[in-house]
Amino acid sequence: MKKAYRKLFFTWILMAALLSGCGEGSGKGNRRDTESETSQIVFECQDMDGNTVSASIFSESKLTMVNVWATYCNPCLREMPGLGELAGEYEPEEFRIIGIISDVQEGADAAALDNAAELIETTGANYTHLLLNESIYYALLTDVTAVPTTFFVNENGVVVDTVIGAMEKSAWEEKINALLEDS
Repeated sequence: MKKAYRKLFFTWILMAALLSGCGEGSGKGNRRDTESETSQIVFECQDMDGNTVSASIFSESKLTMVNVWATYCNPCLREMPGLGELAGEYEPEEFRIIGIISDVQEGADAAALDNAAELIETTGANYTHLLLNESIYYALLTDVTAVPTTFFVNENGVVVDTVIGAMEKSAWEEKINALLEDS
């Protein structure tokens, strides 16, 4: 019973935080001036295919873009086709994109998973998408107040930049290239 209350409380807190914002925003990067800028991210969760994914995924690319989105967020869905294109334009050792579906948890019912899968397919966002759990929430999402929110993580698992809001493909490409040059 205590576990059920904990899960319900966690879900309520997360949804309240994420429902408070869904927008296009300015797209301007906000460098994180927090402890996490120098702290390595640690998590373990499942992707849409049921595979276990850990923070070690960041070591596979020089730069990883982590796009936090929600199935109800129109700005999120509008930017996903461009993100899908970008995912295929870089060598995986240099750059990769990962999505975190902020409103679909591990163990969600088939309808929620099917809806997310359909949105991913429809938008052409053919890259890894992670399902929400406590581990990834506490590792990356505690300060997320709106979707989309995007983190750029280096190969050491450290957040190097954050963007709140959606951007066009060309603006993302400019940001990605600048971060790759700086690294």
